Amino acid sequence: MRVDAASRFIAAEPDDVFRAFVDPGAMLAWLPPDGMTGRFEHFDAQTGYRMVLTYDEPPEGGGKATEESDVADVRRIAVDACALIVEEIDFPSDDPAYRGTMTMTWTFTEGDGGTHVQVEASGAPSGIDPDDHAVGLASSLSNLARLVEGGGRGIR
Repeated sequence: MRVDAASRFIAAEPDDVFRAFVDPGAMLAWLPPDGMTGRFEHFDAQTGYRMVLTYDEPPEGGGKATEESDVADVRRIAVDACALIVEEIDFPSDDPAYRGTMTMTWTFTEGDGGTHVQVEASGAPSGIDPDDHAVGLASSLSNLARLVEGGGRGIR
């Protein structure tokens, strides 16, 4: 099974990093990769959310859900504060290449004066290009670092 992964050291305490995963405003600030904006149709920090991601410039062939957007239905199946979040993600789409459930596992490990954040996405639908996914994961982690480094001041 394919596993797409990314990691980043973030110069912030695990509490500050974890808070960015349970605050909807913070998540909208960091999770959408460069070139996209997001909004929630609903959000519950413990059970999951539905996020609509809109492309600044839609890709050739359009998004997964519409010509200009992707939708992610996310169920949080494990939440261990400051240590782990496991999510199951479905992408509503008419295209069978995006069907199936992807599991994303986020781990947070304190050390070296900050937090090591690792994300592994297993079972990504075949329609998600591995190279594009790697770029998107790295972009989101970069956004996360920018938001929380310096004591999480970017989080309300």
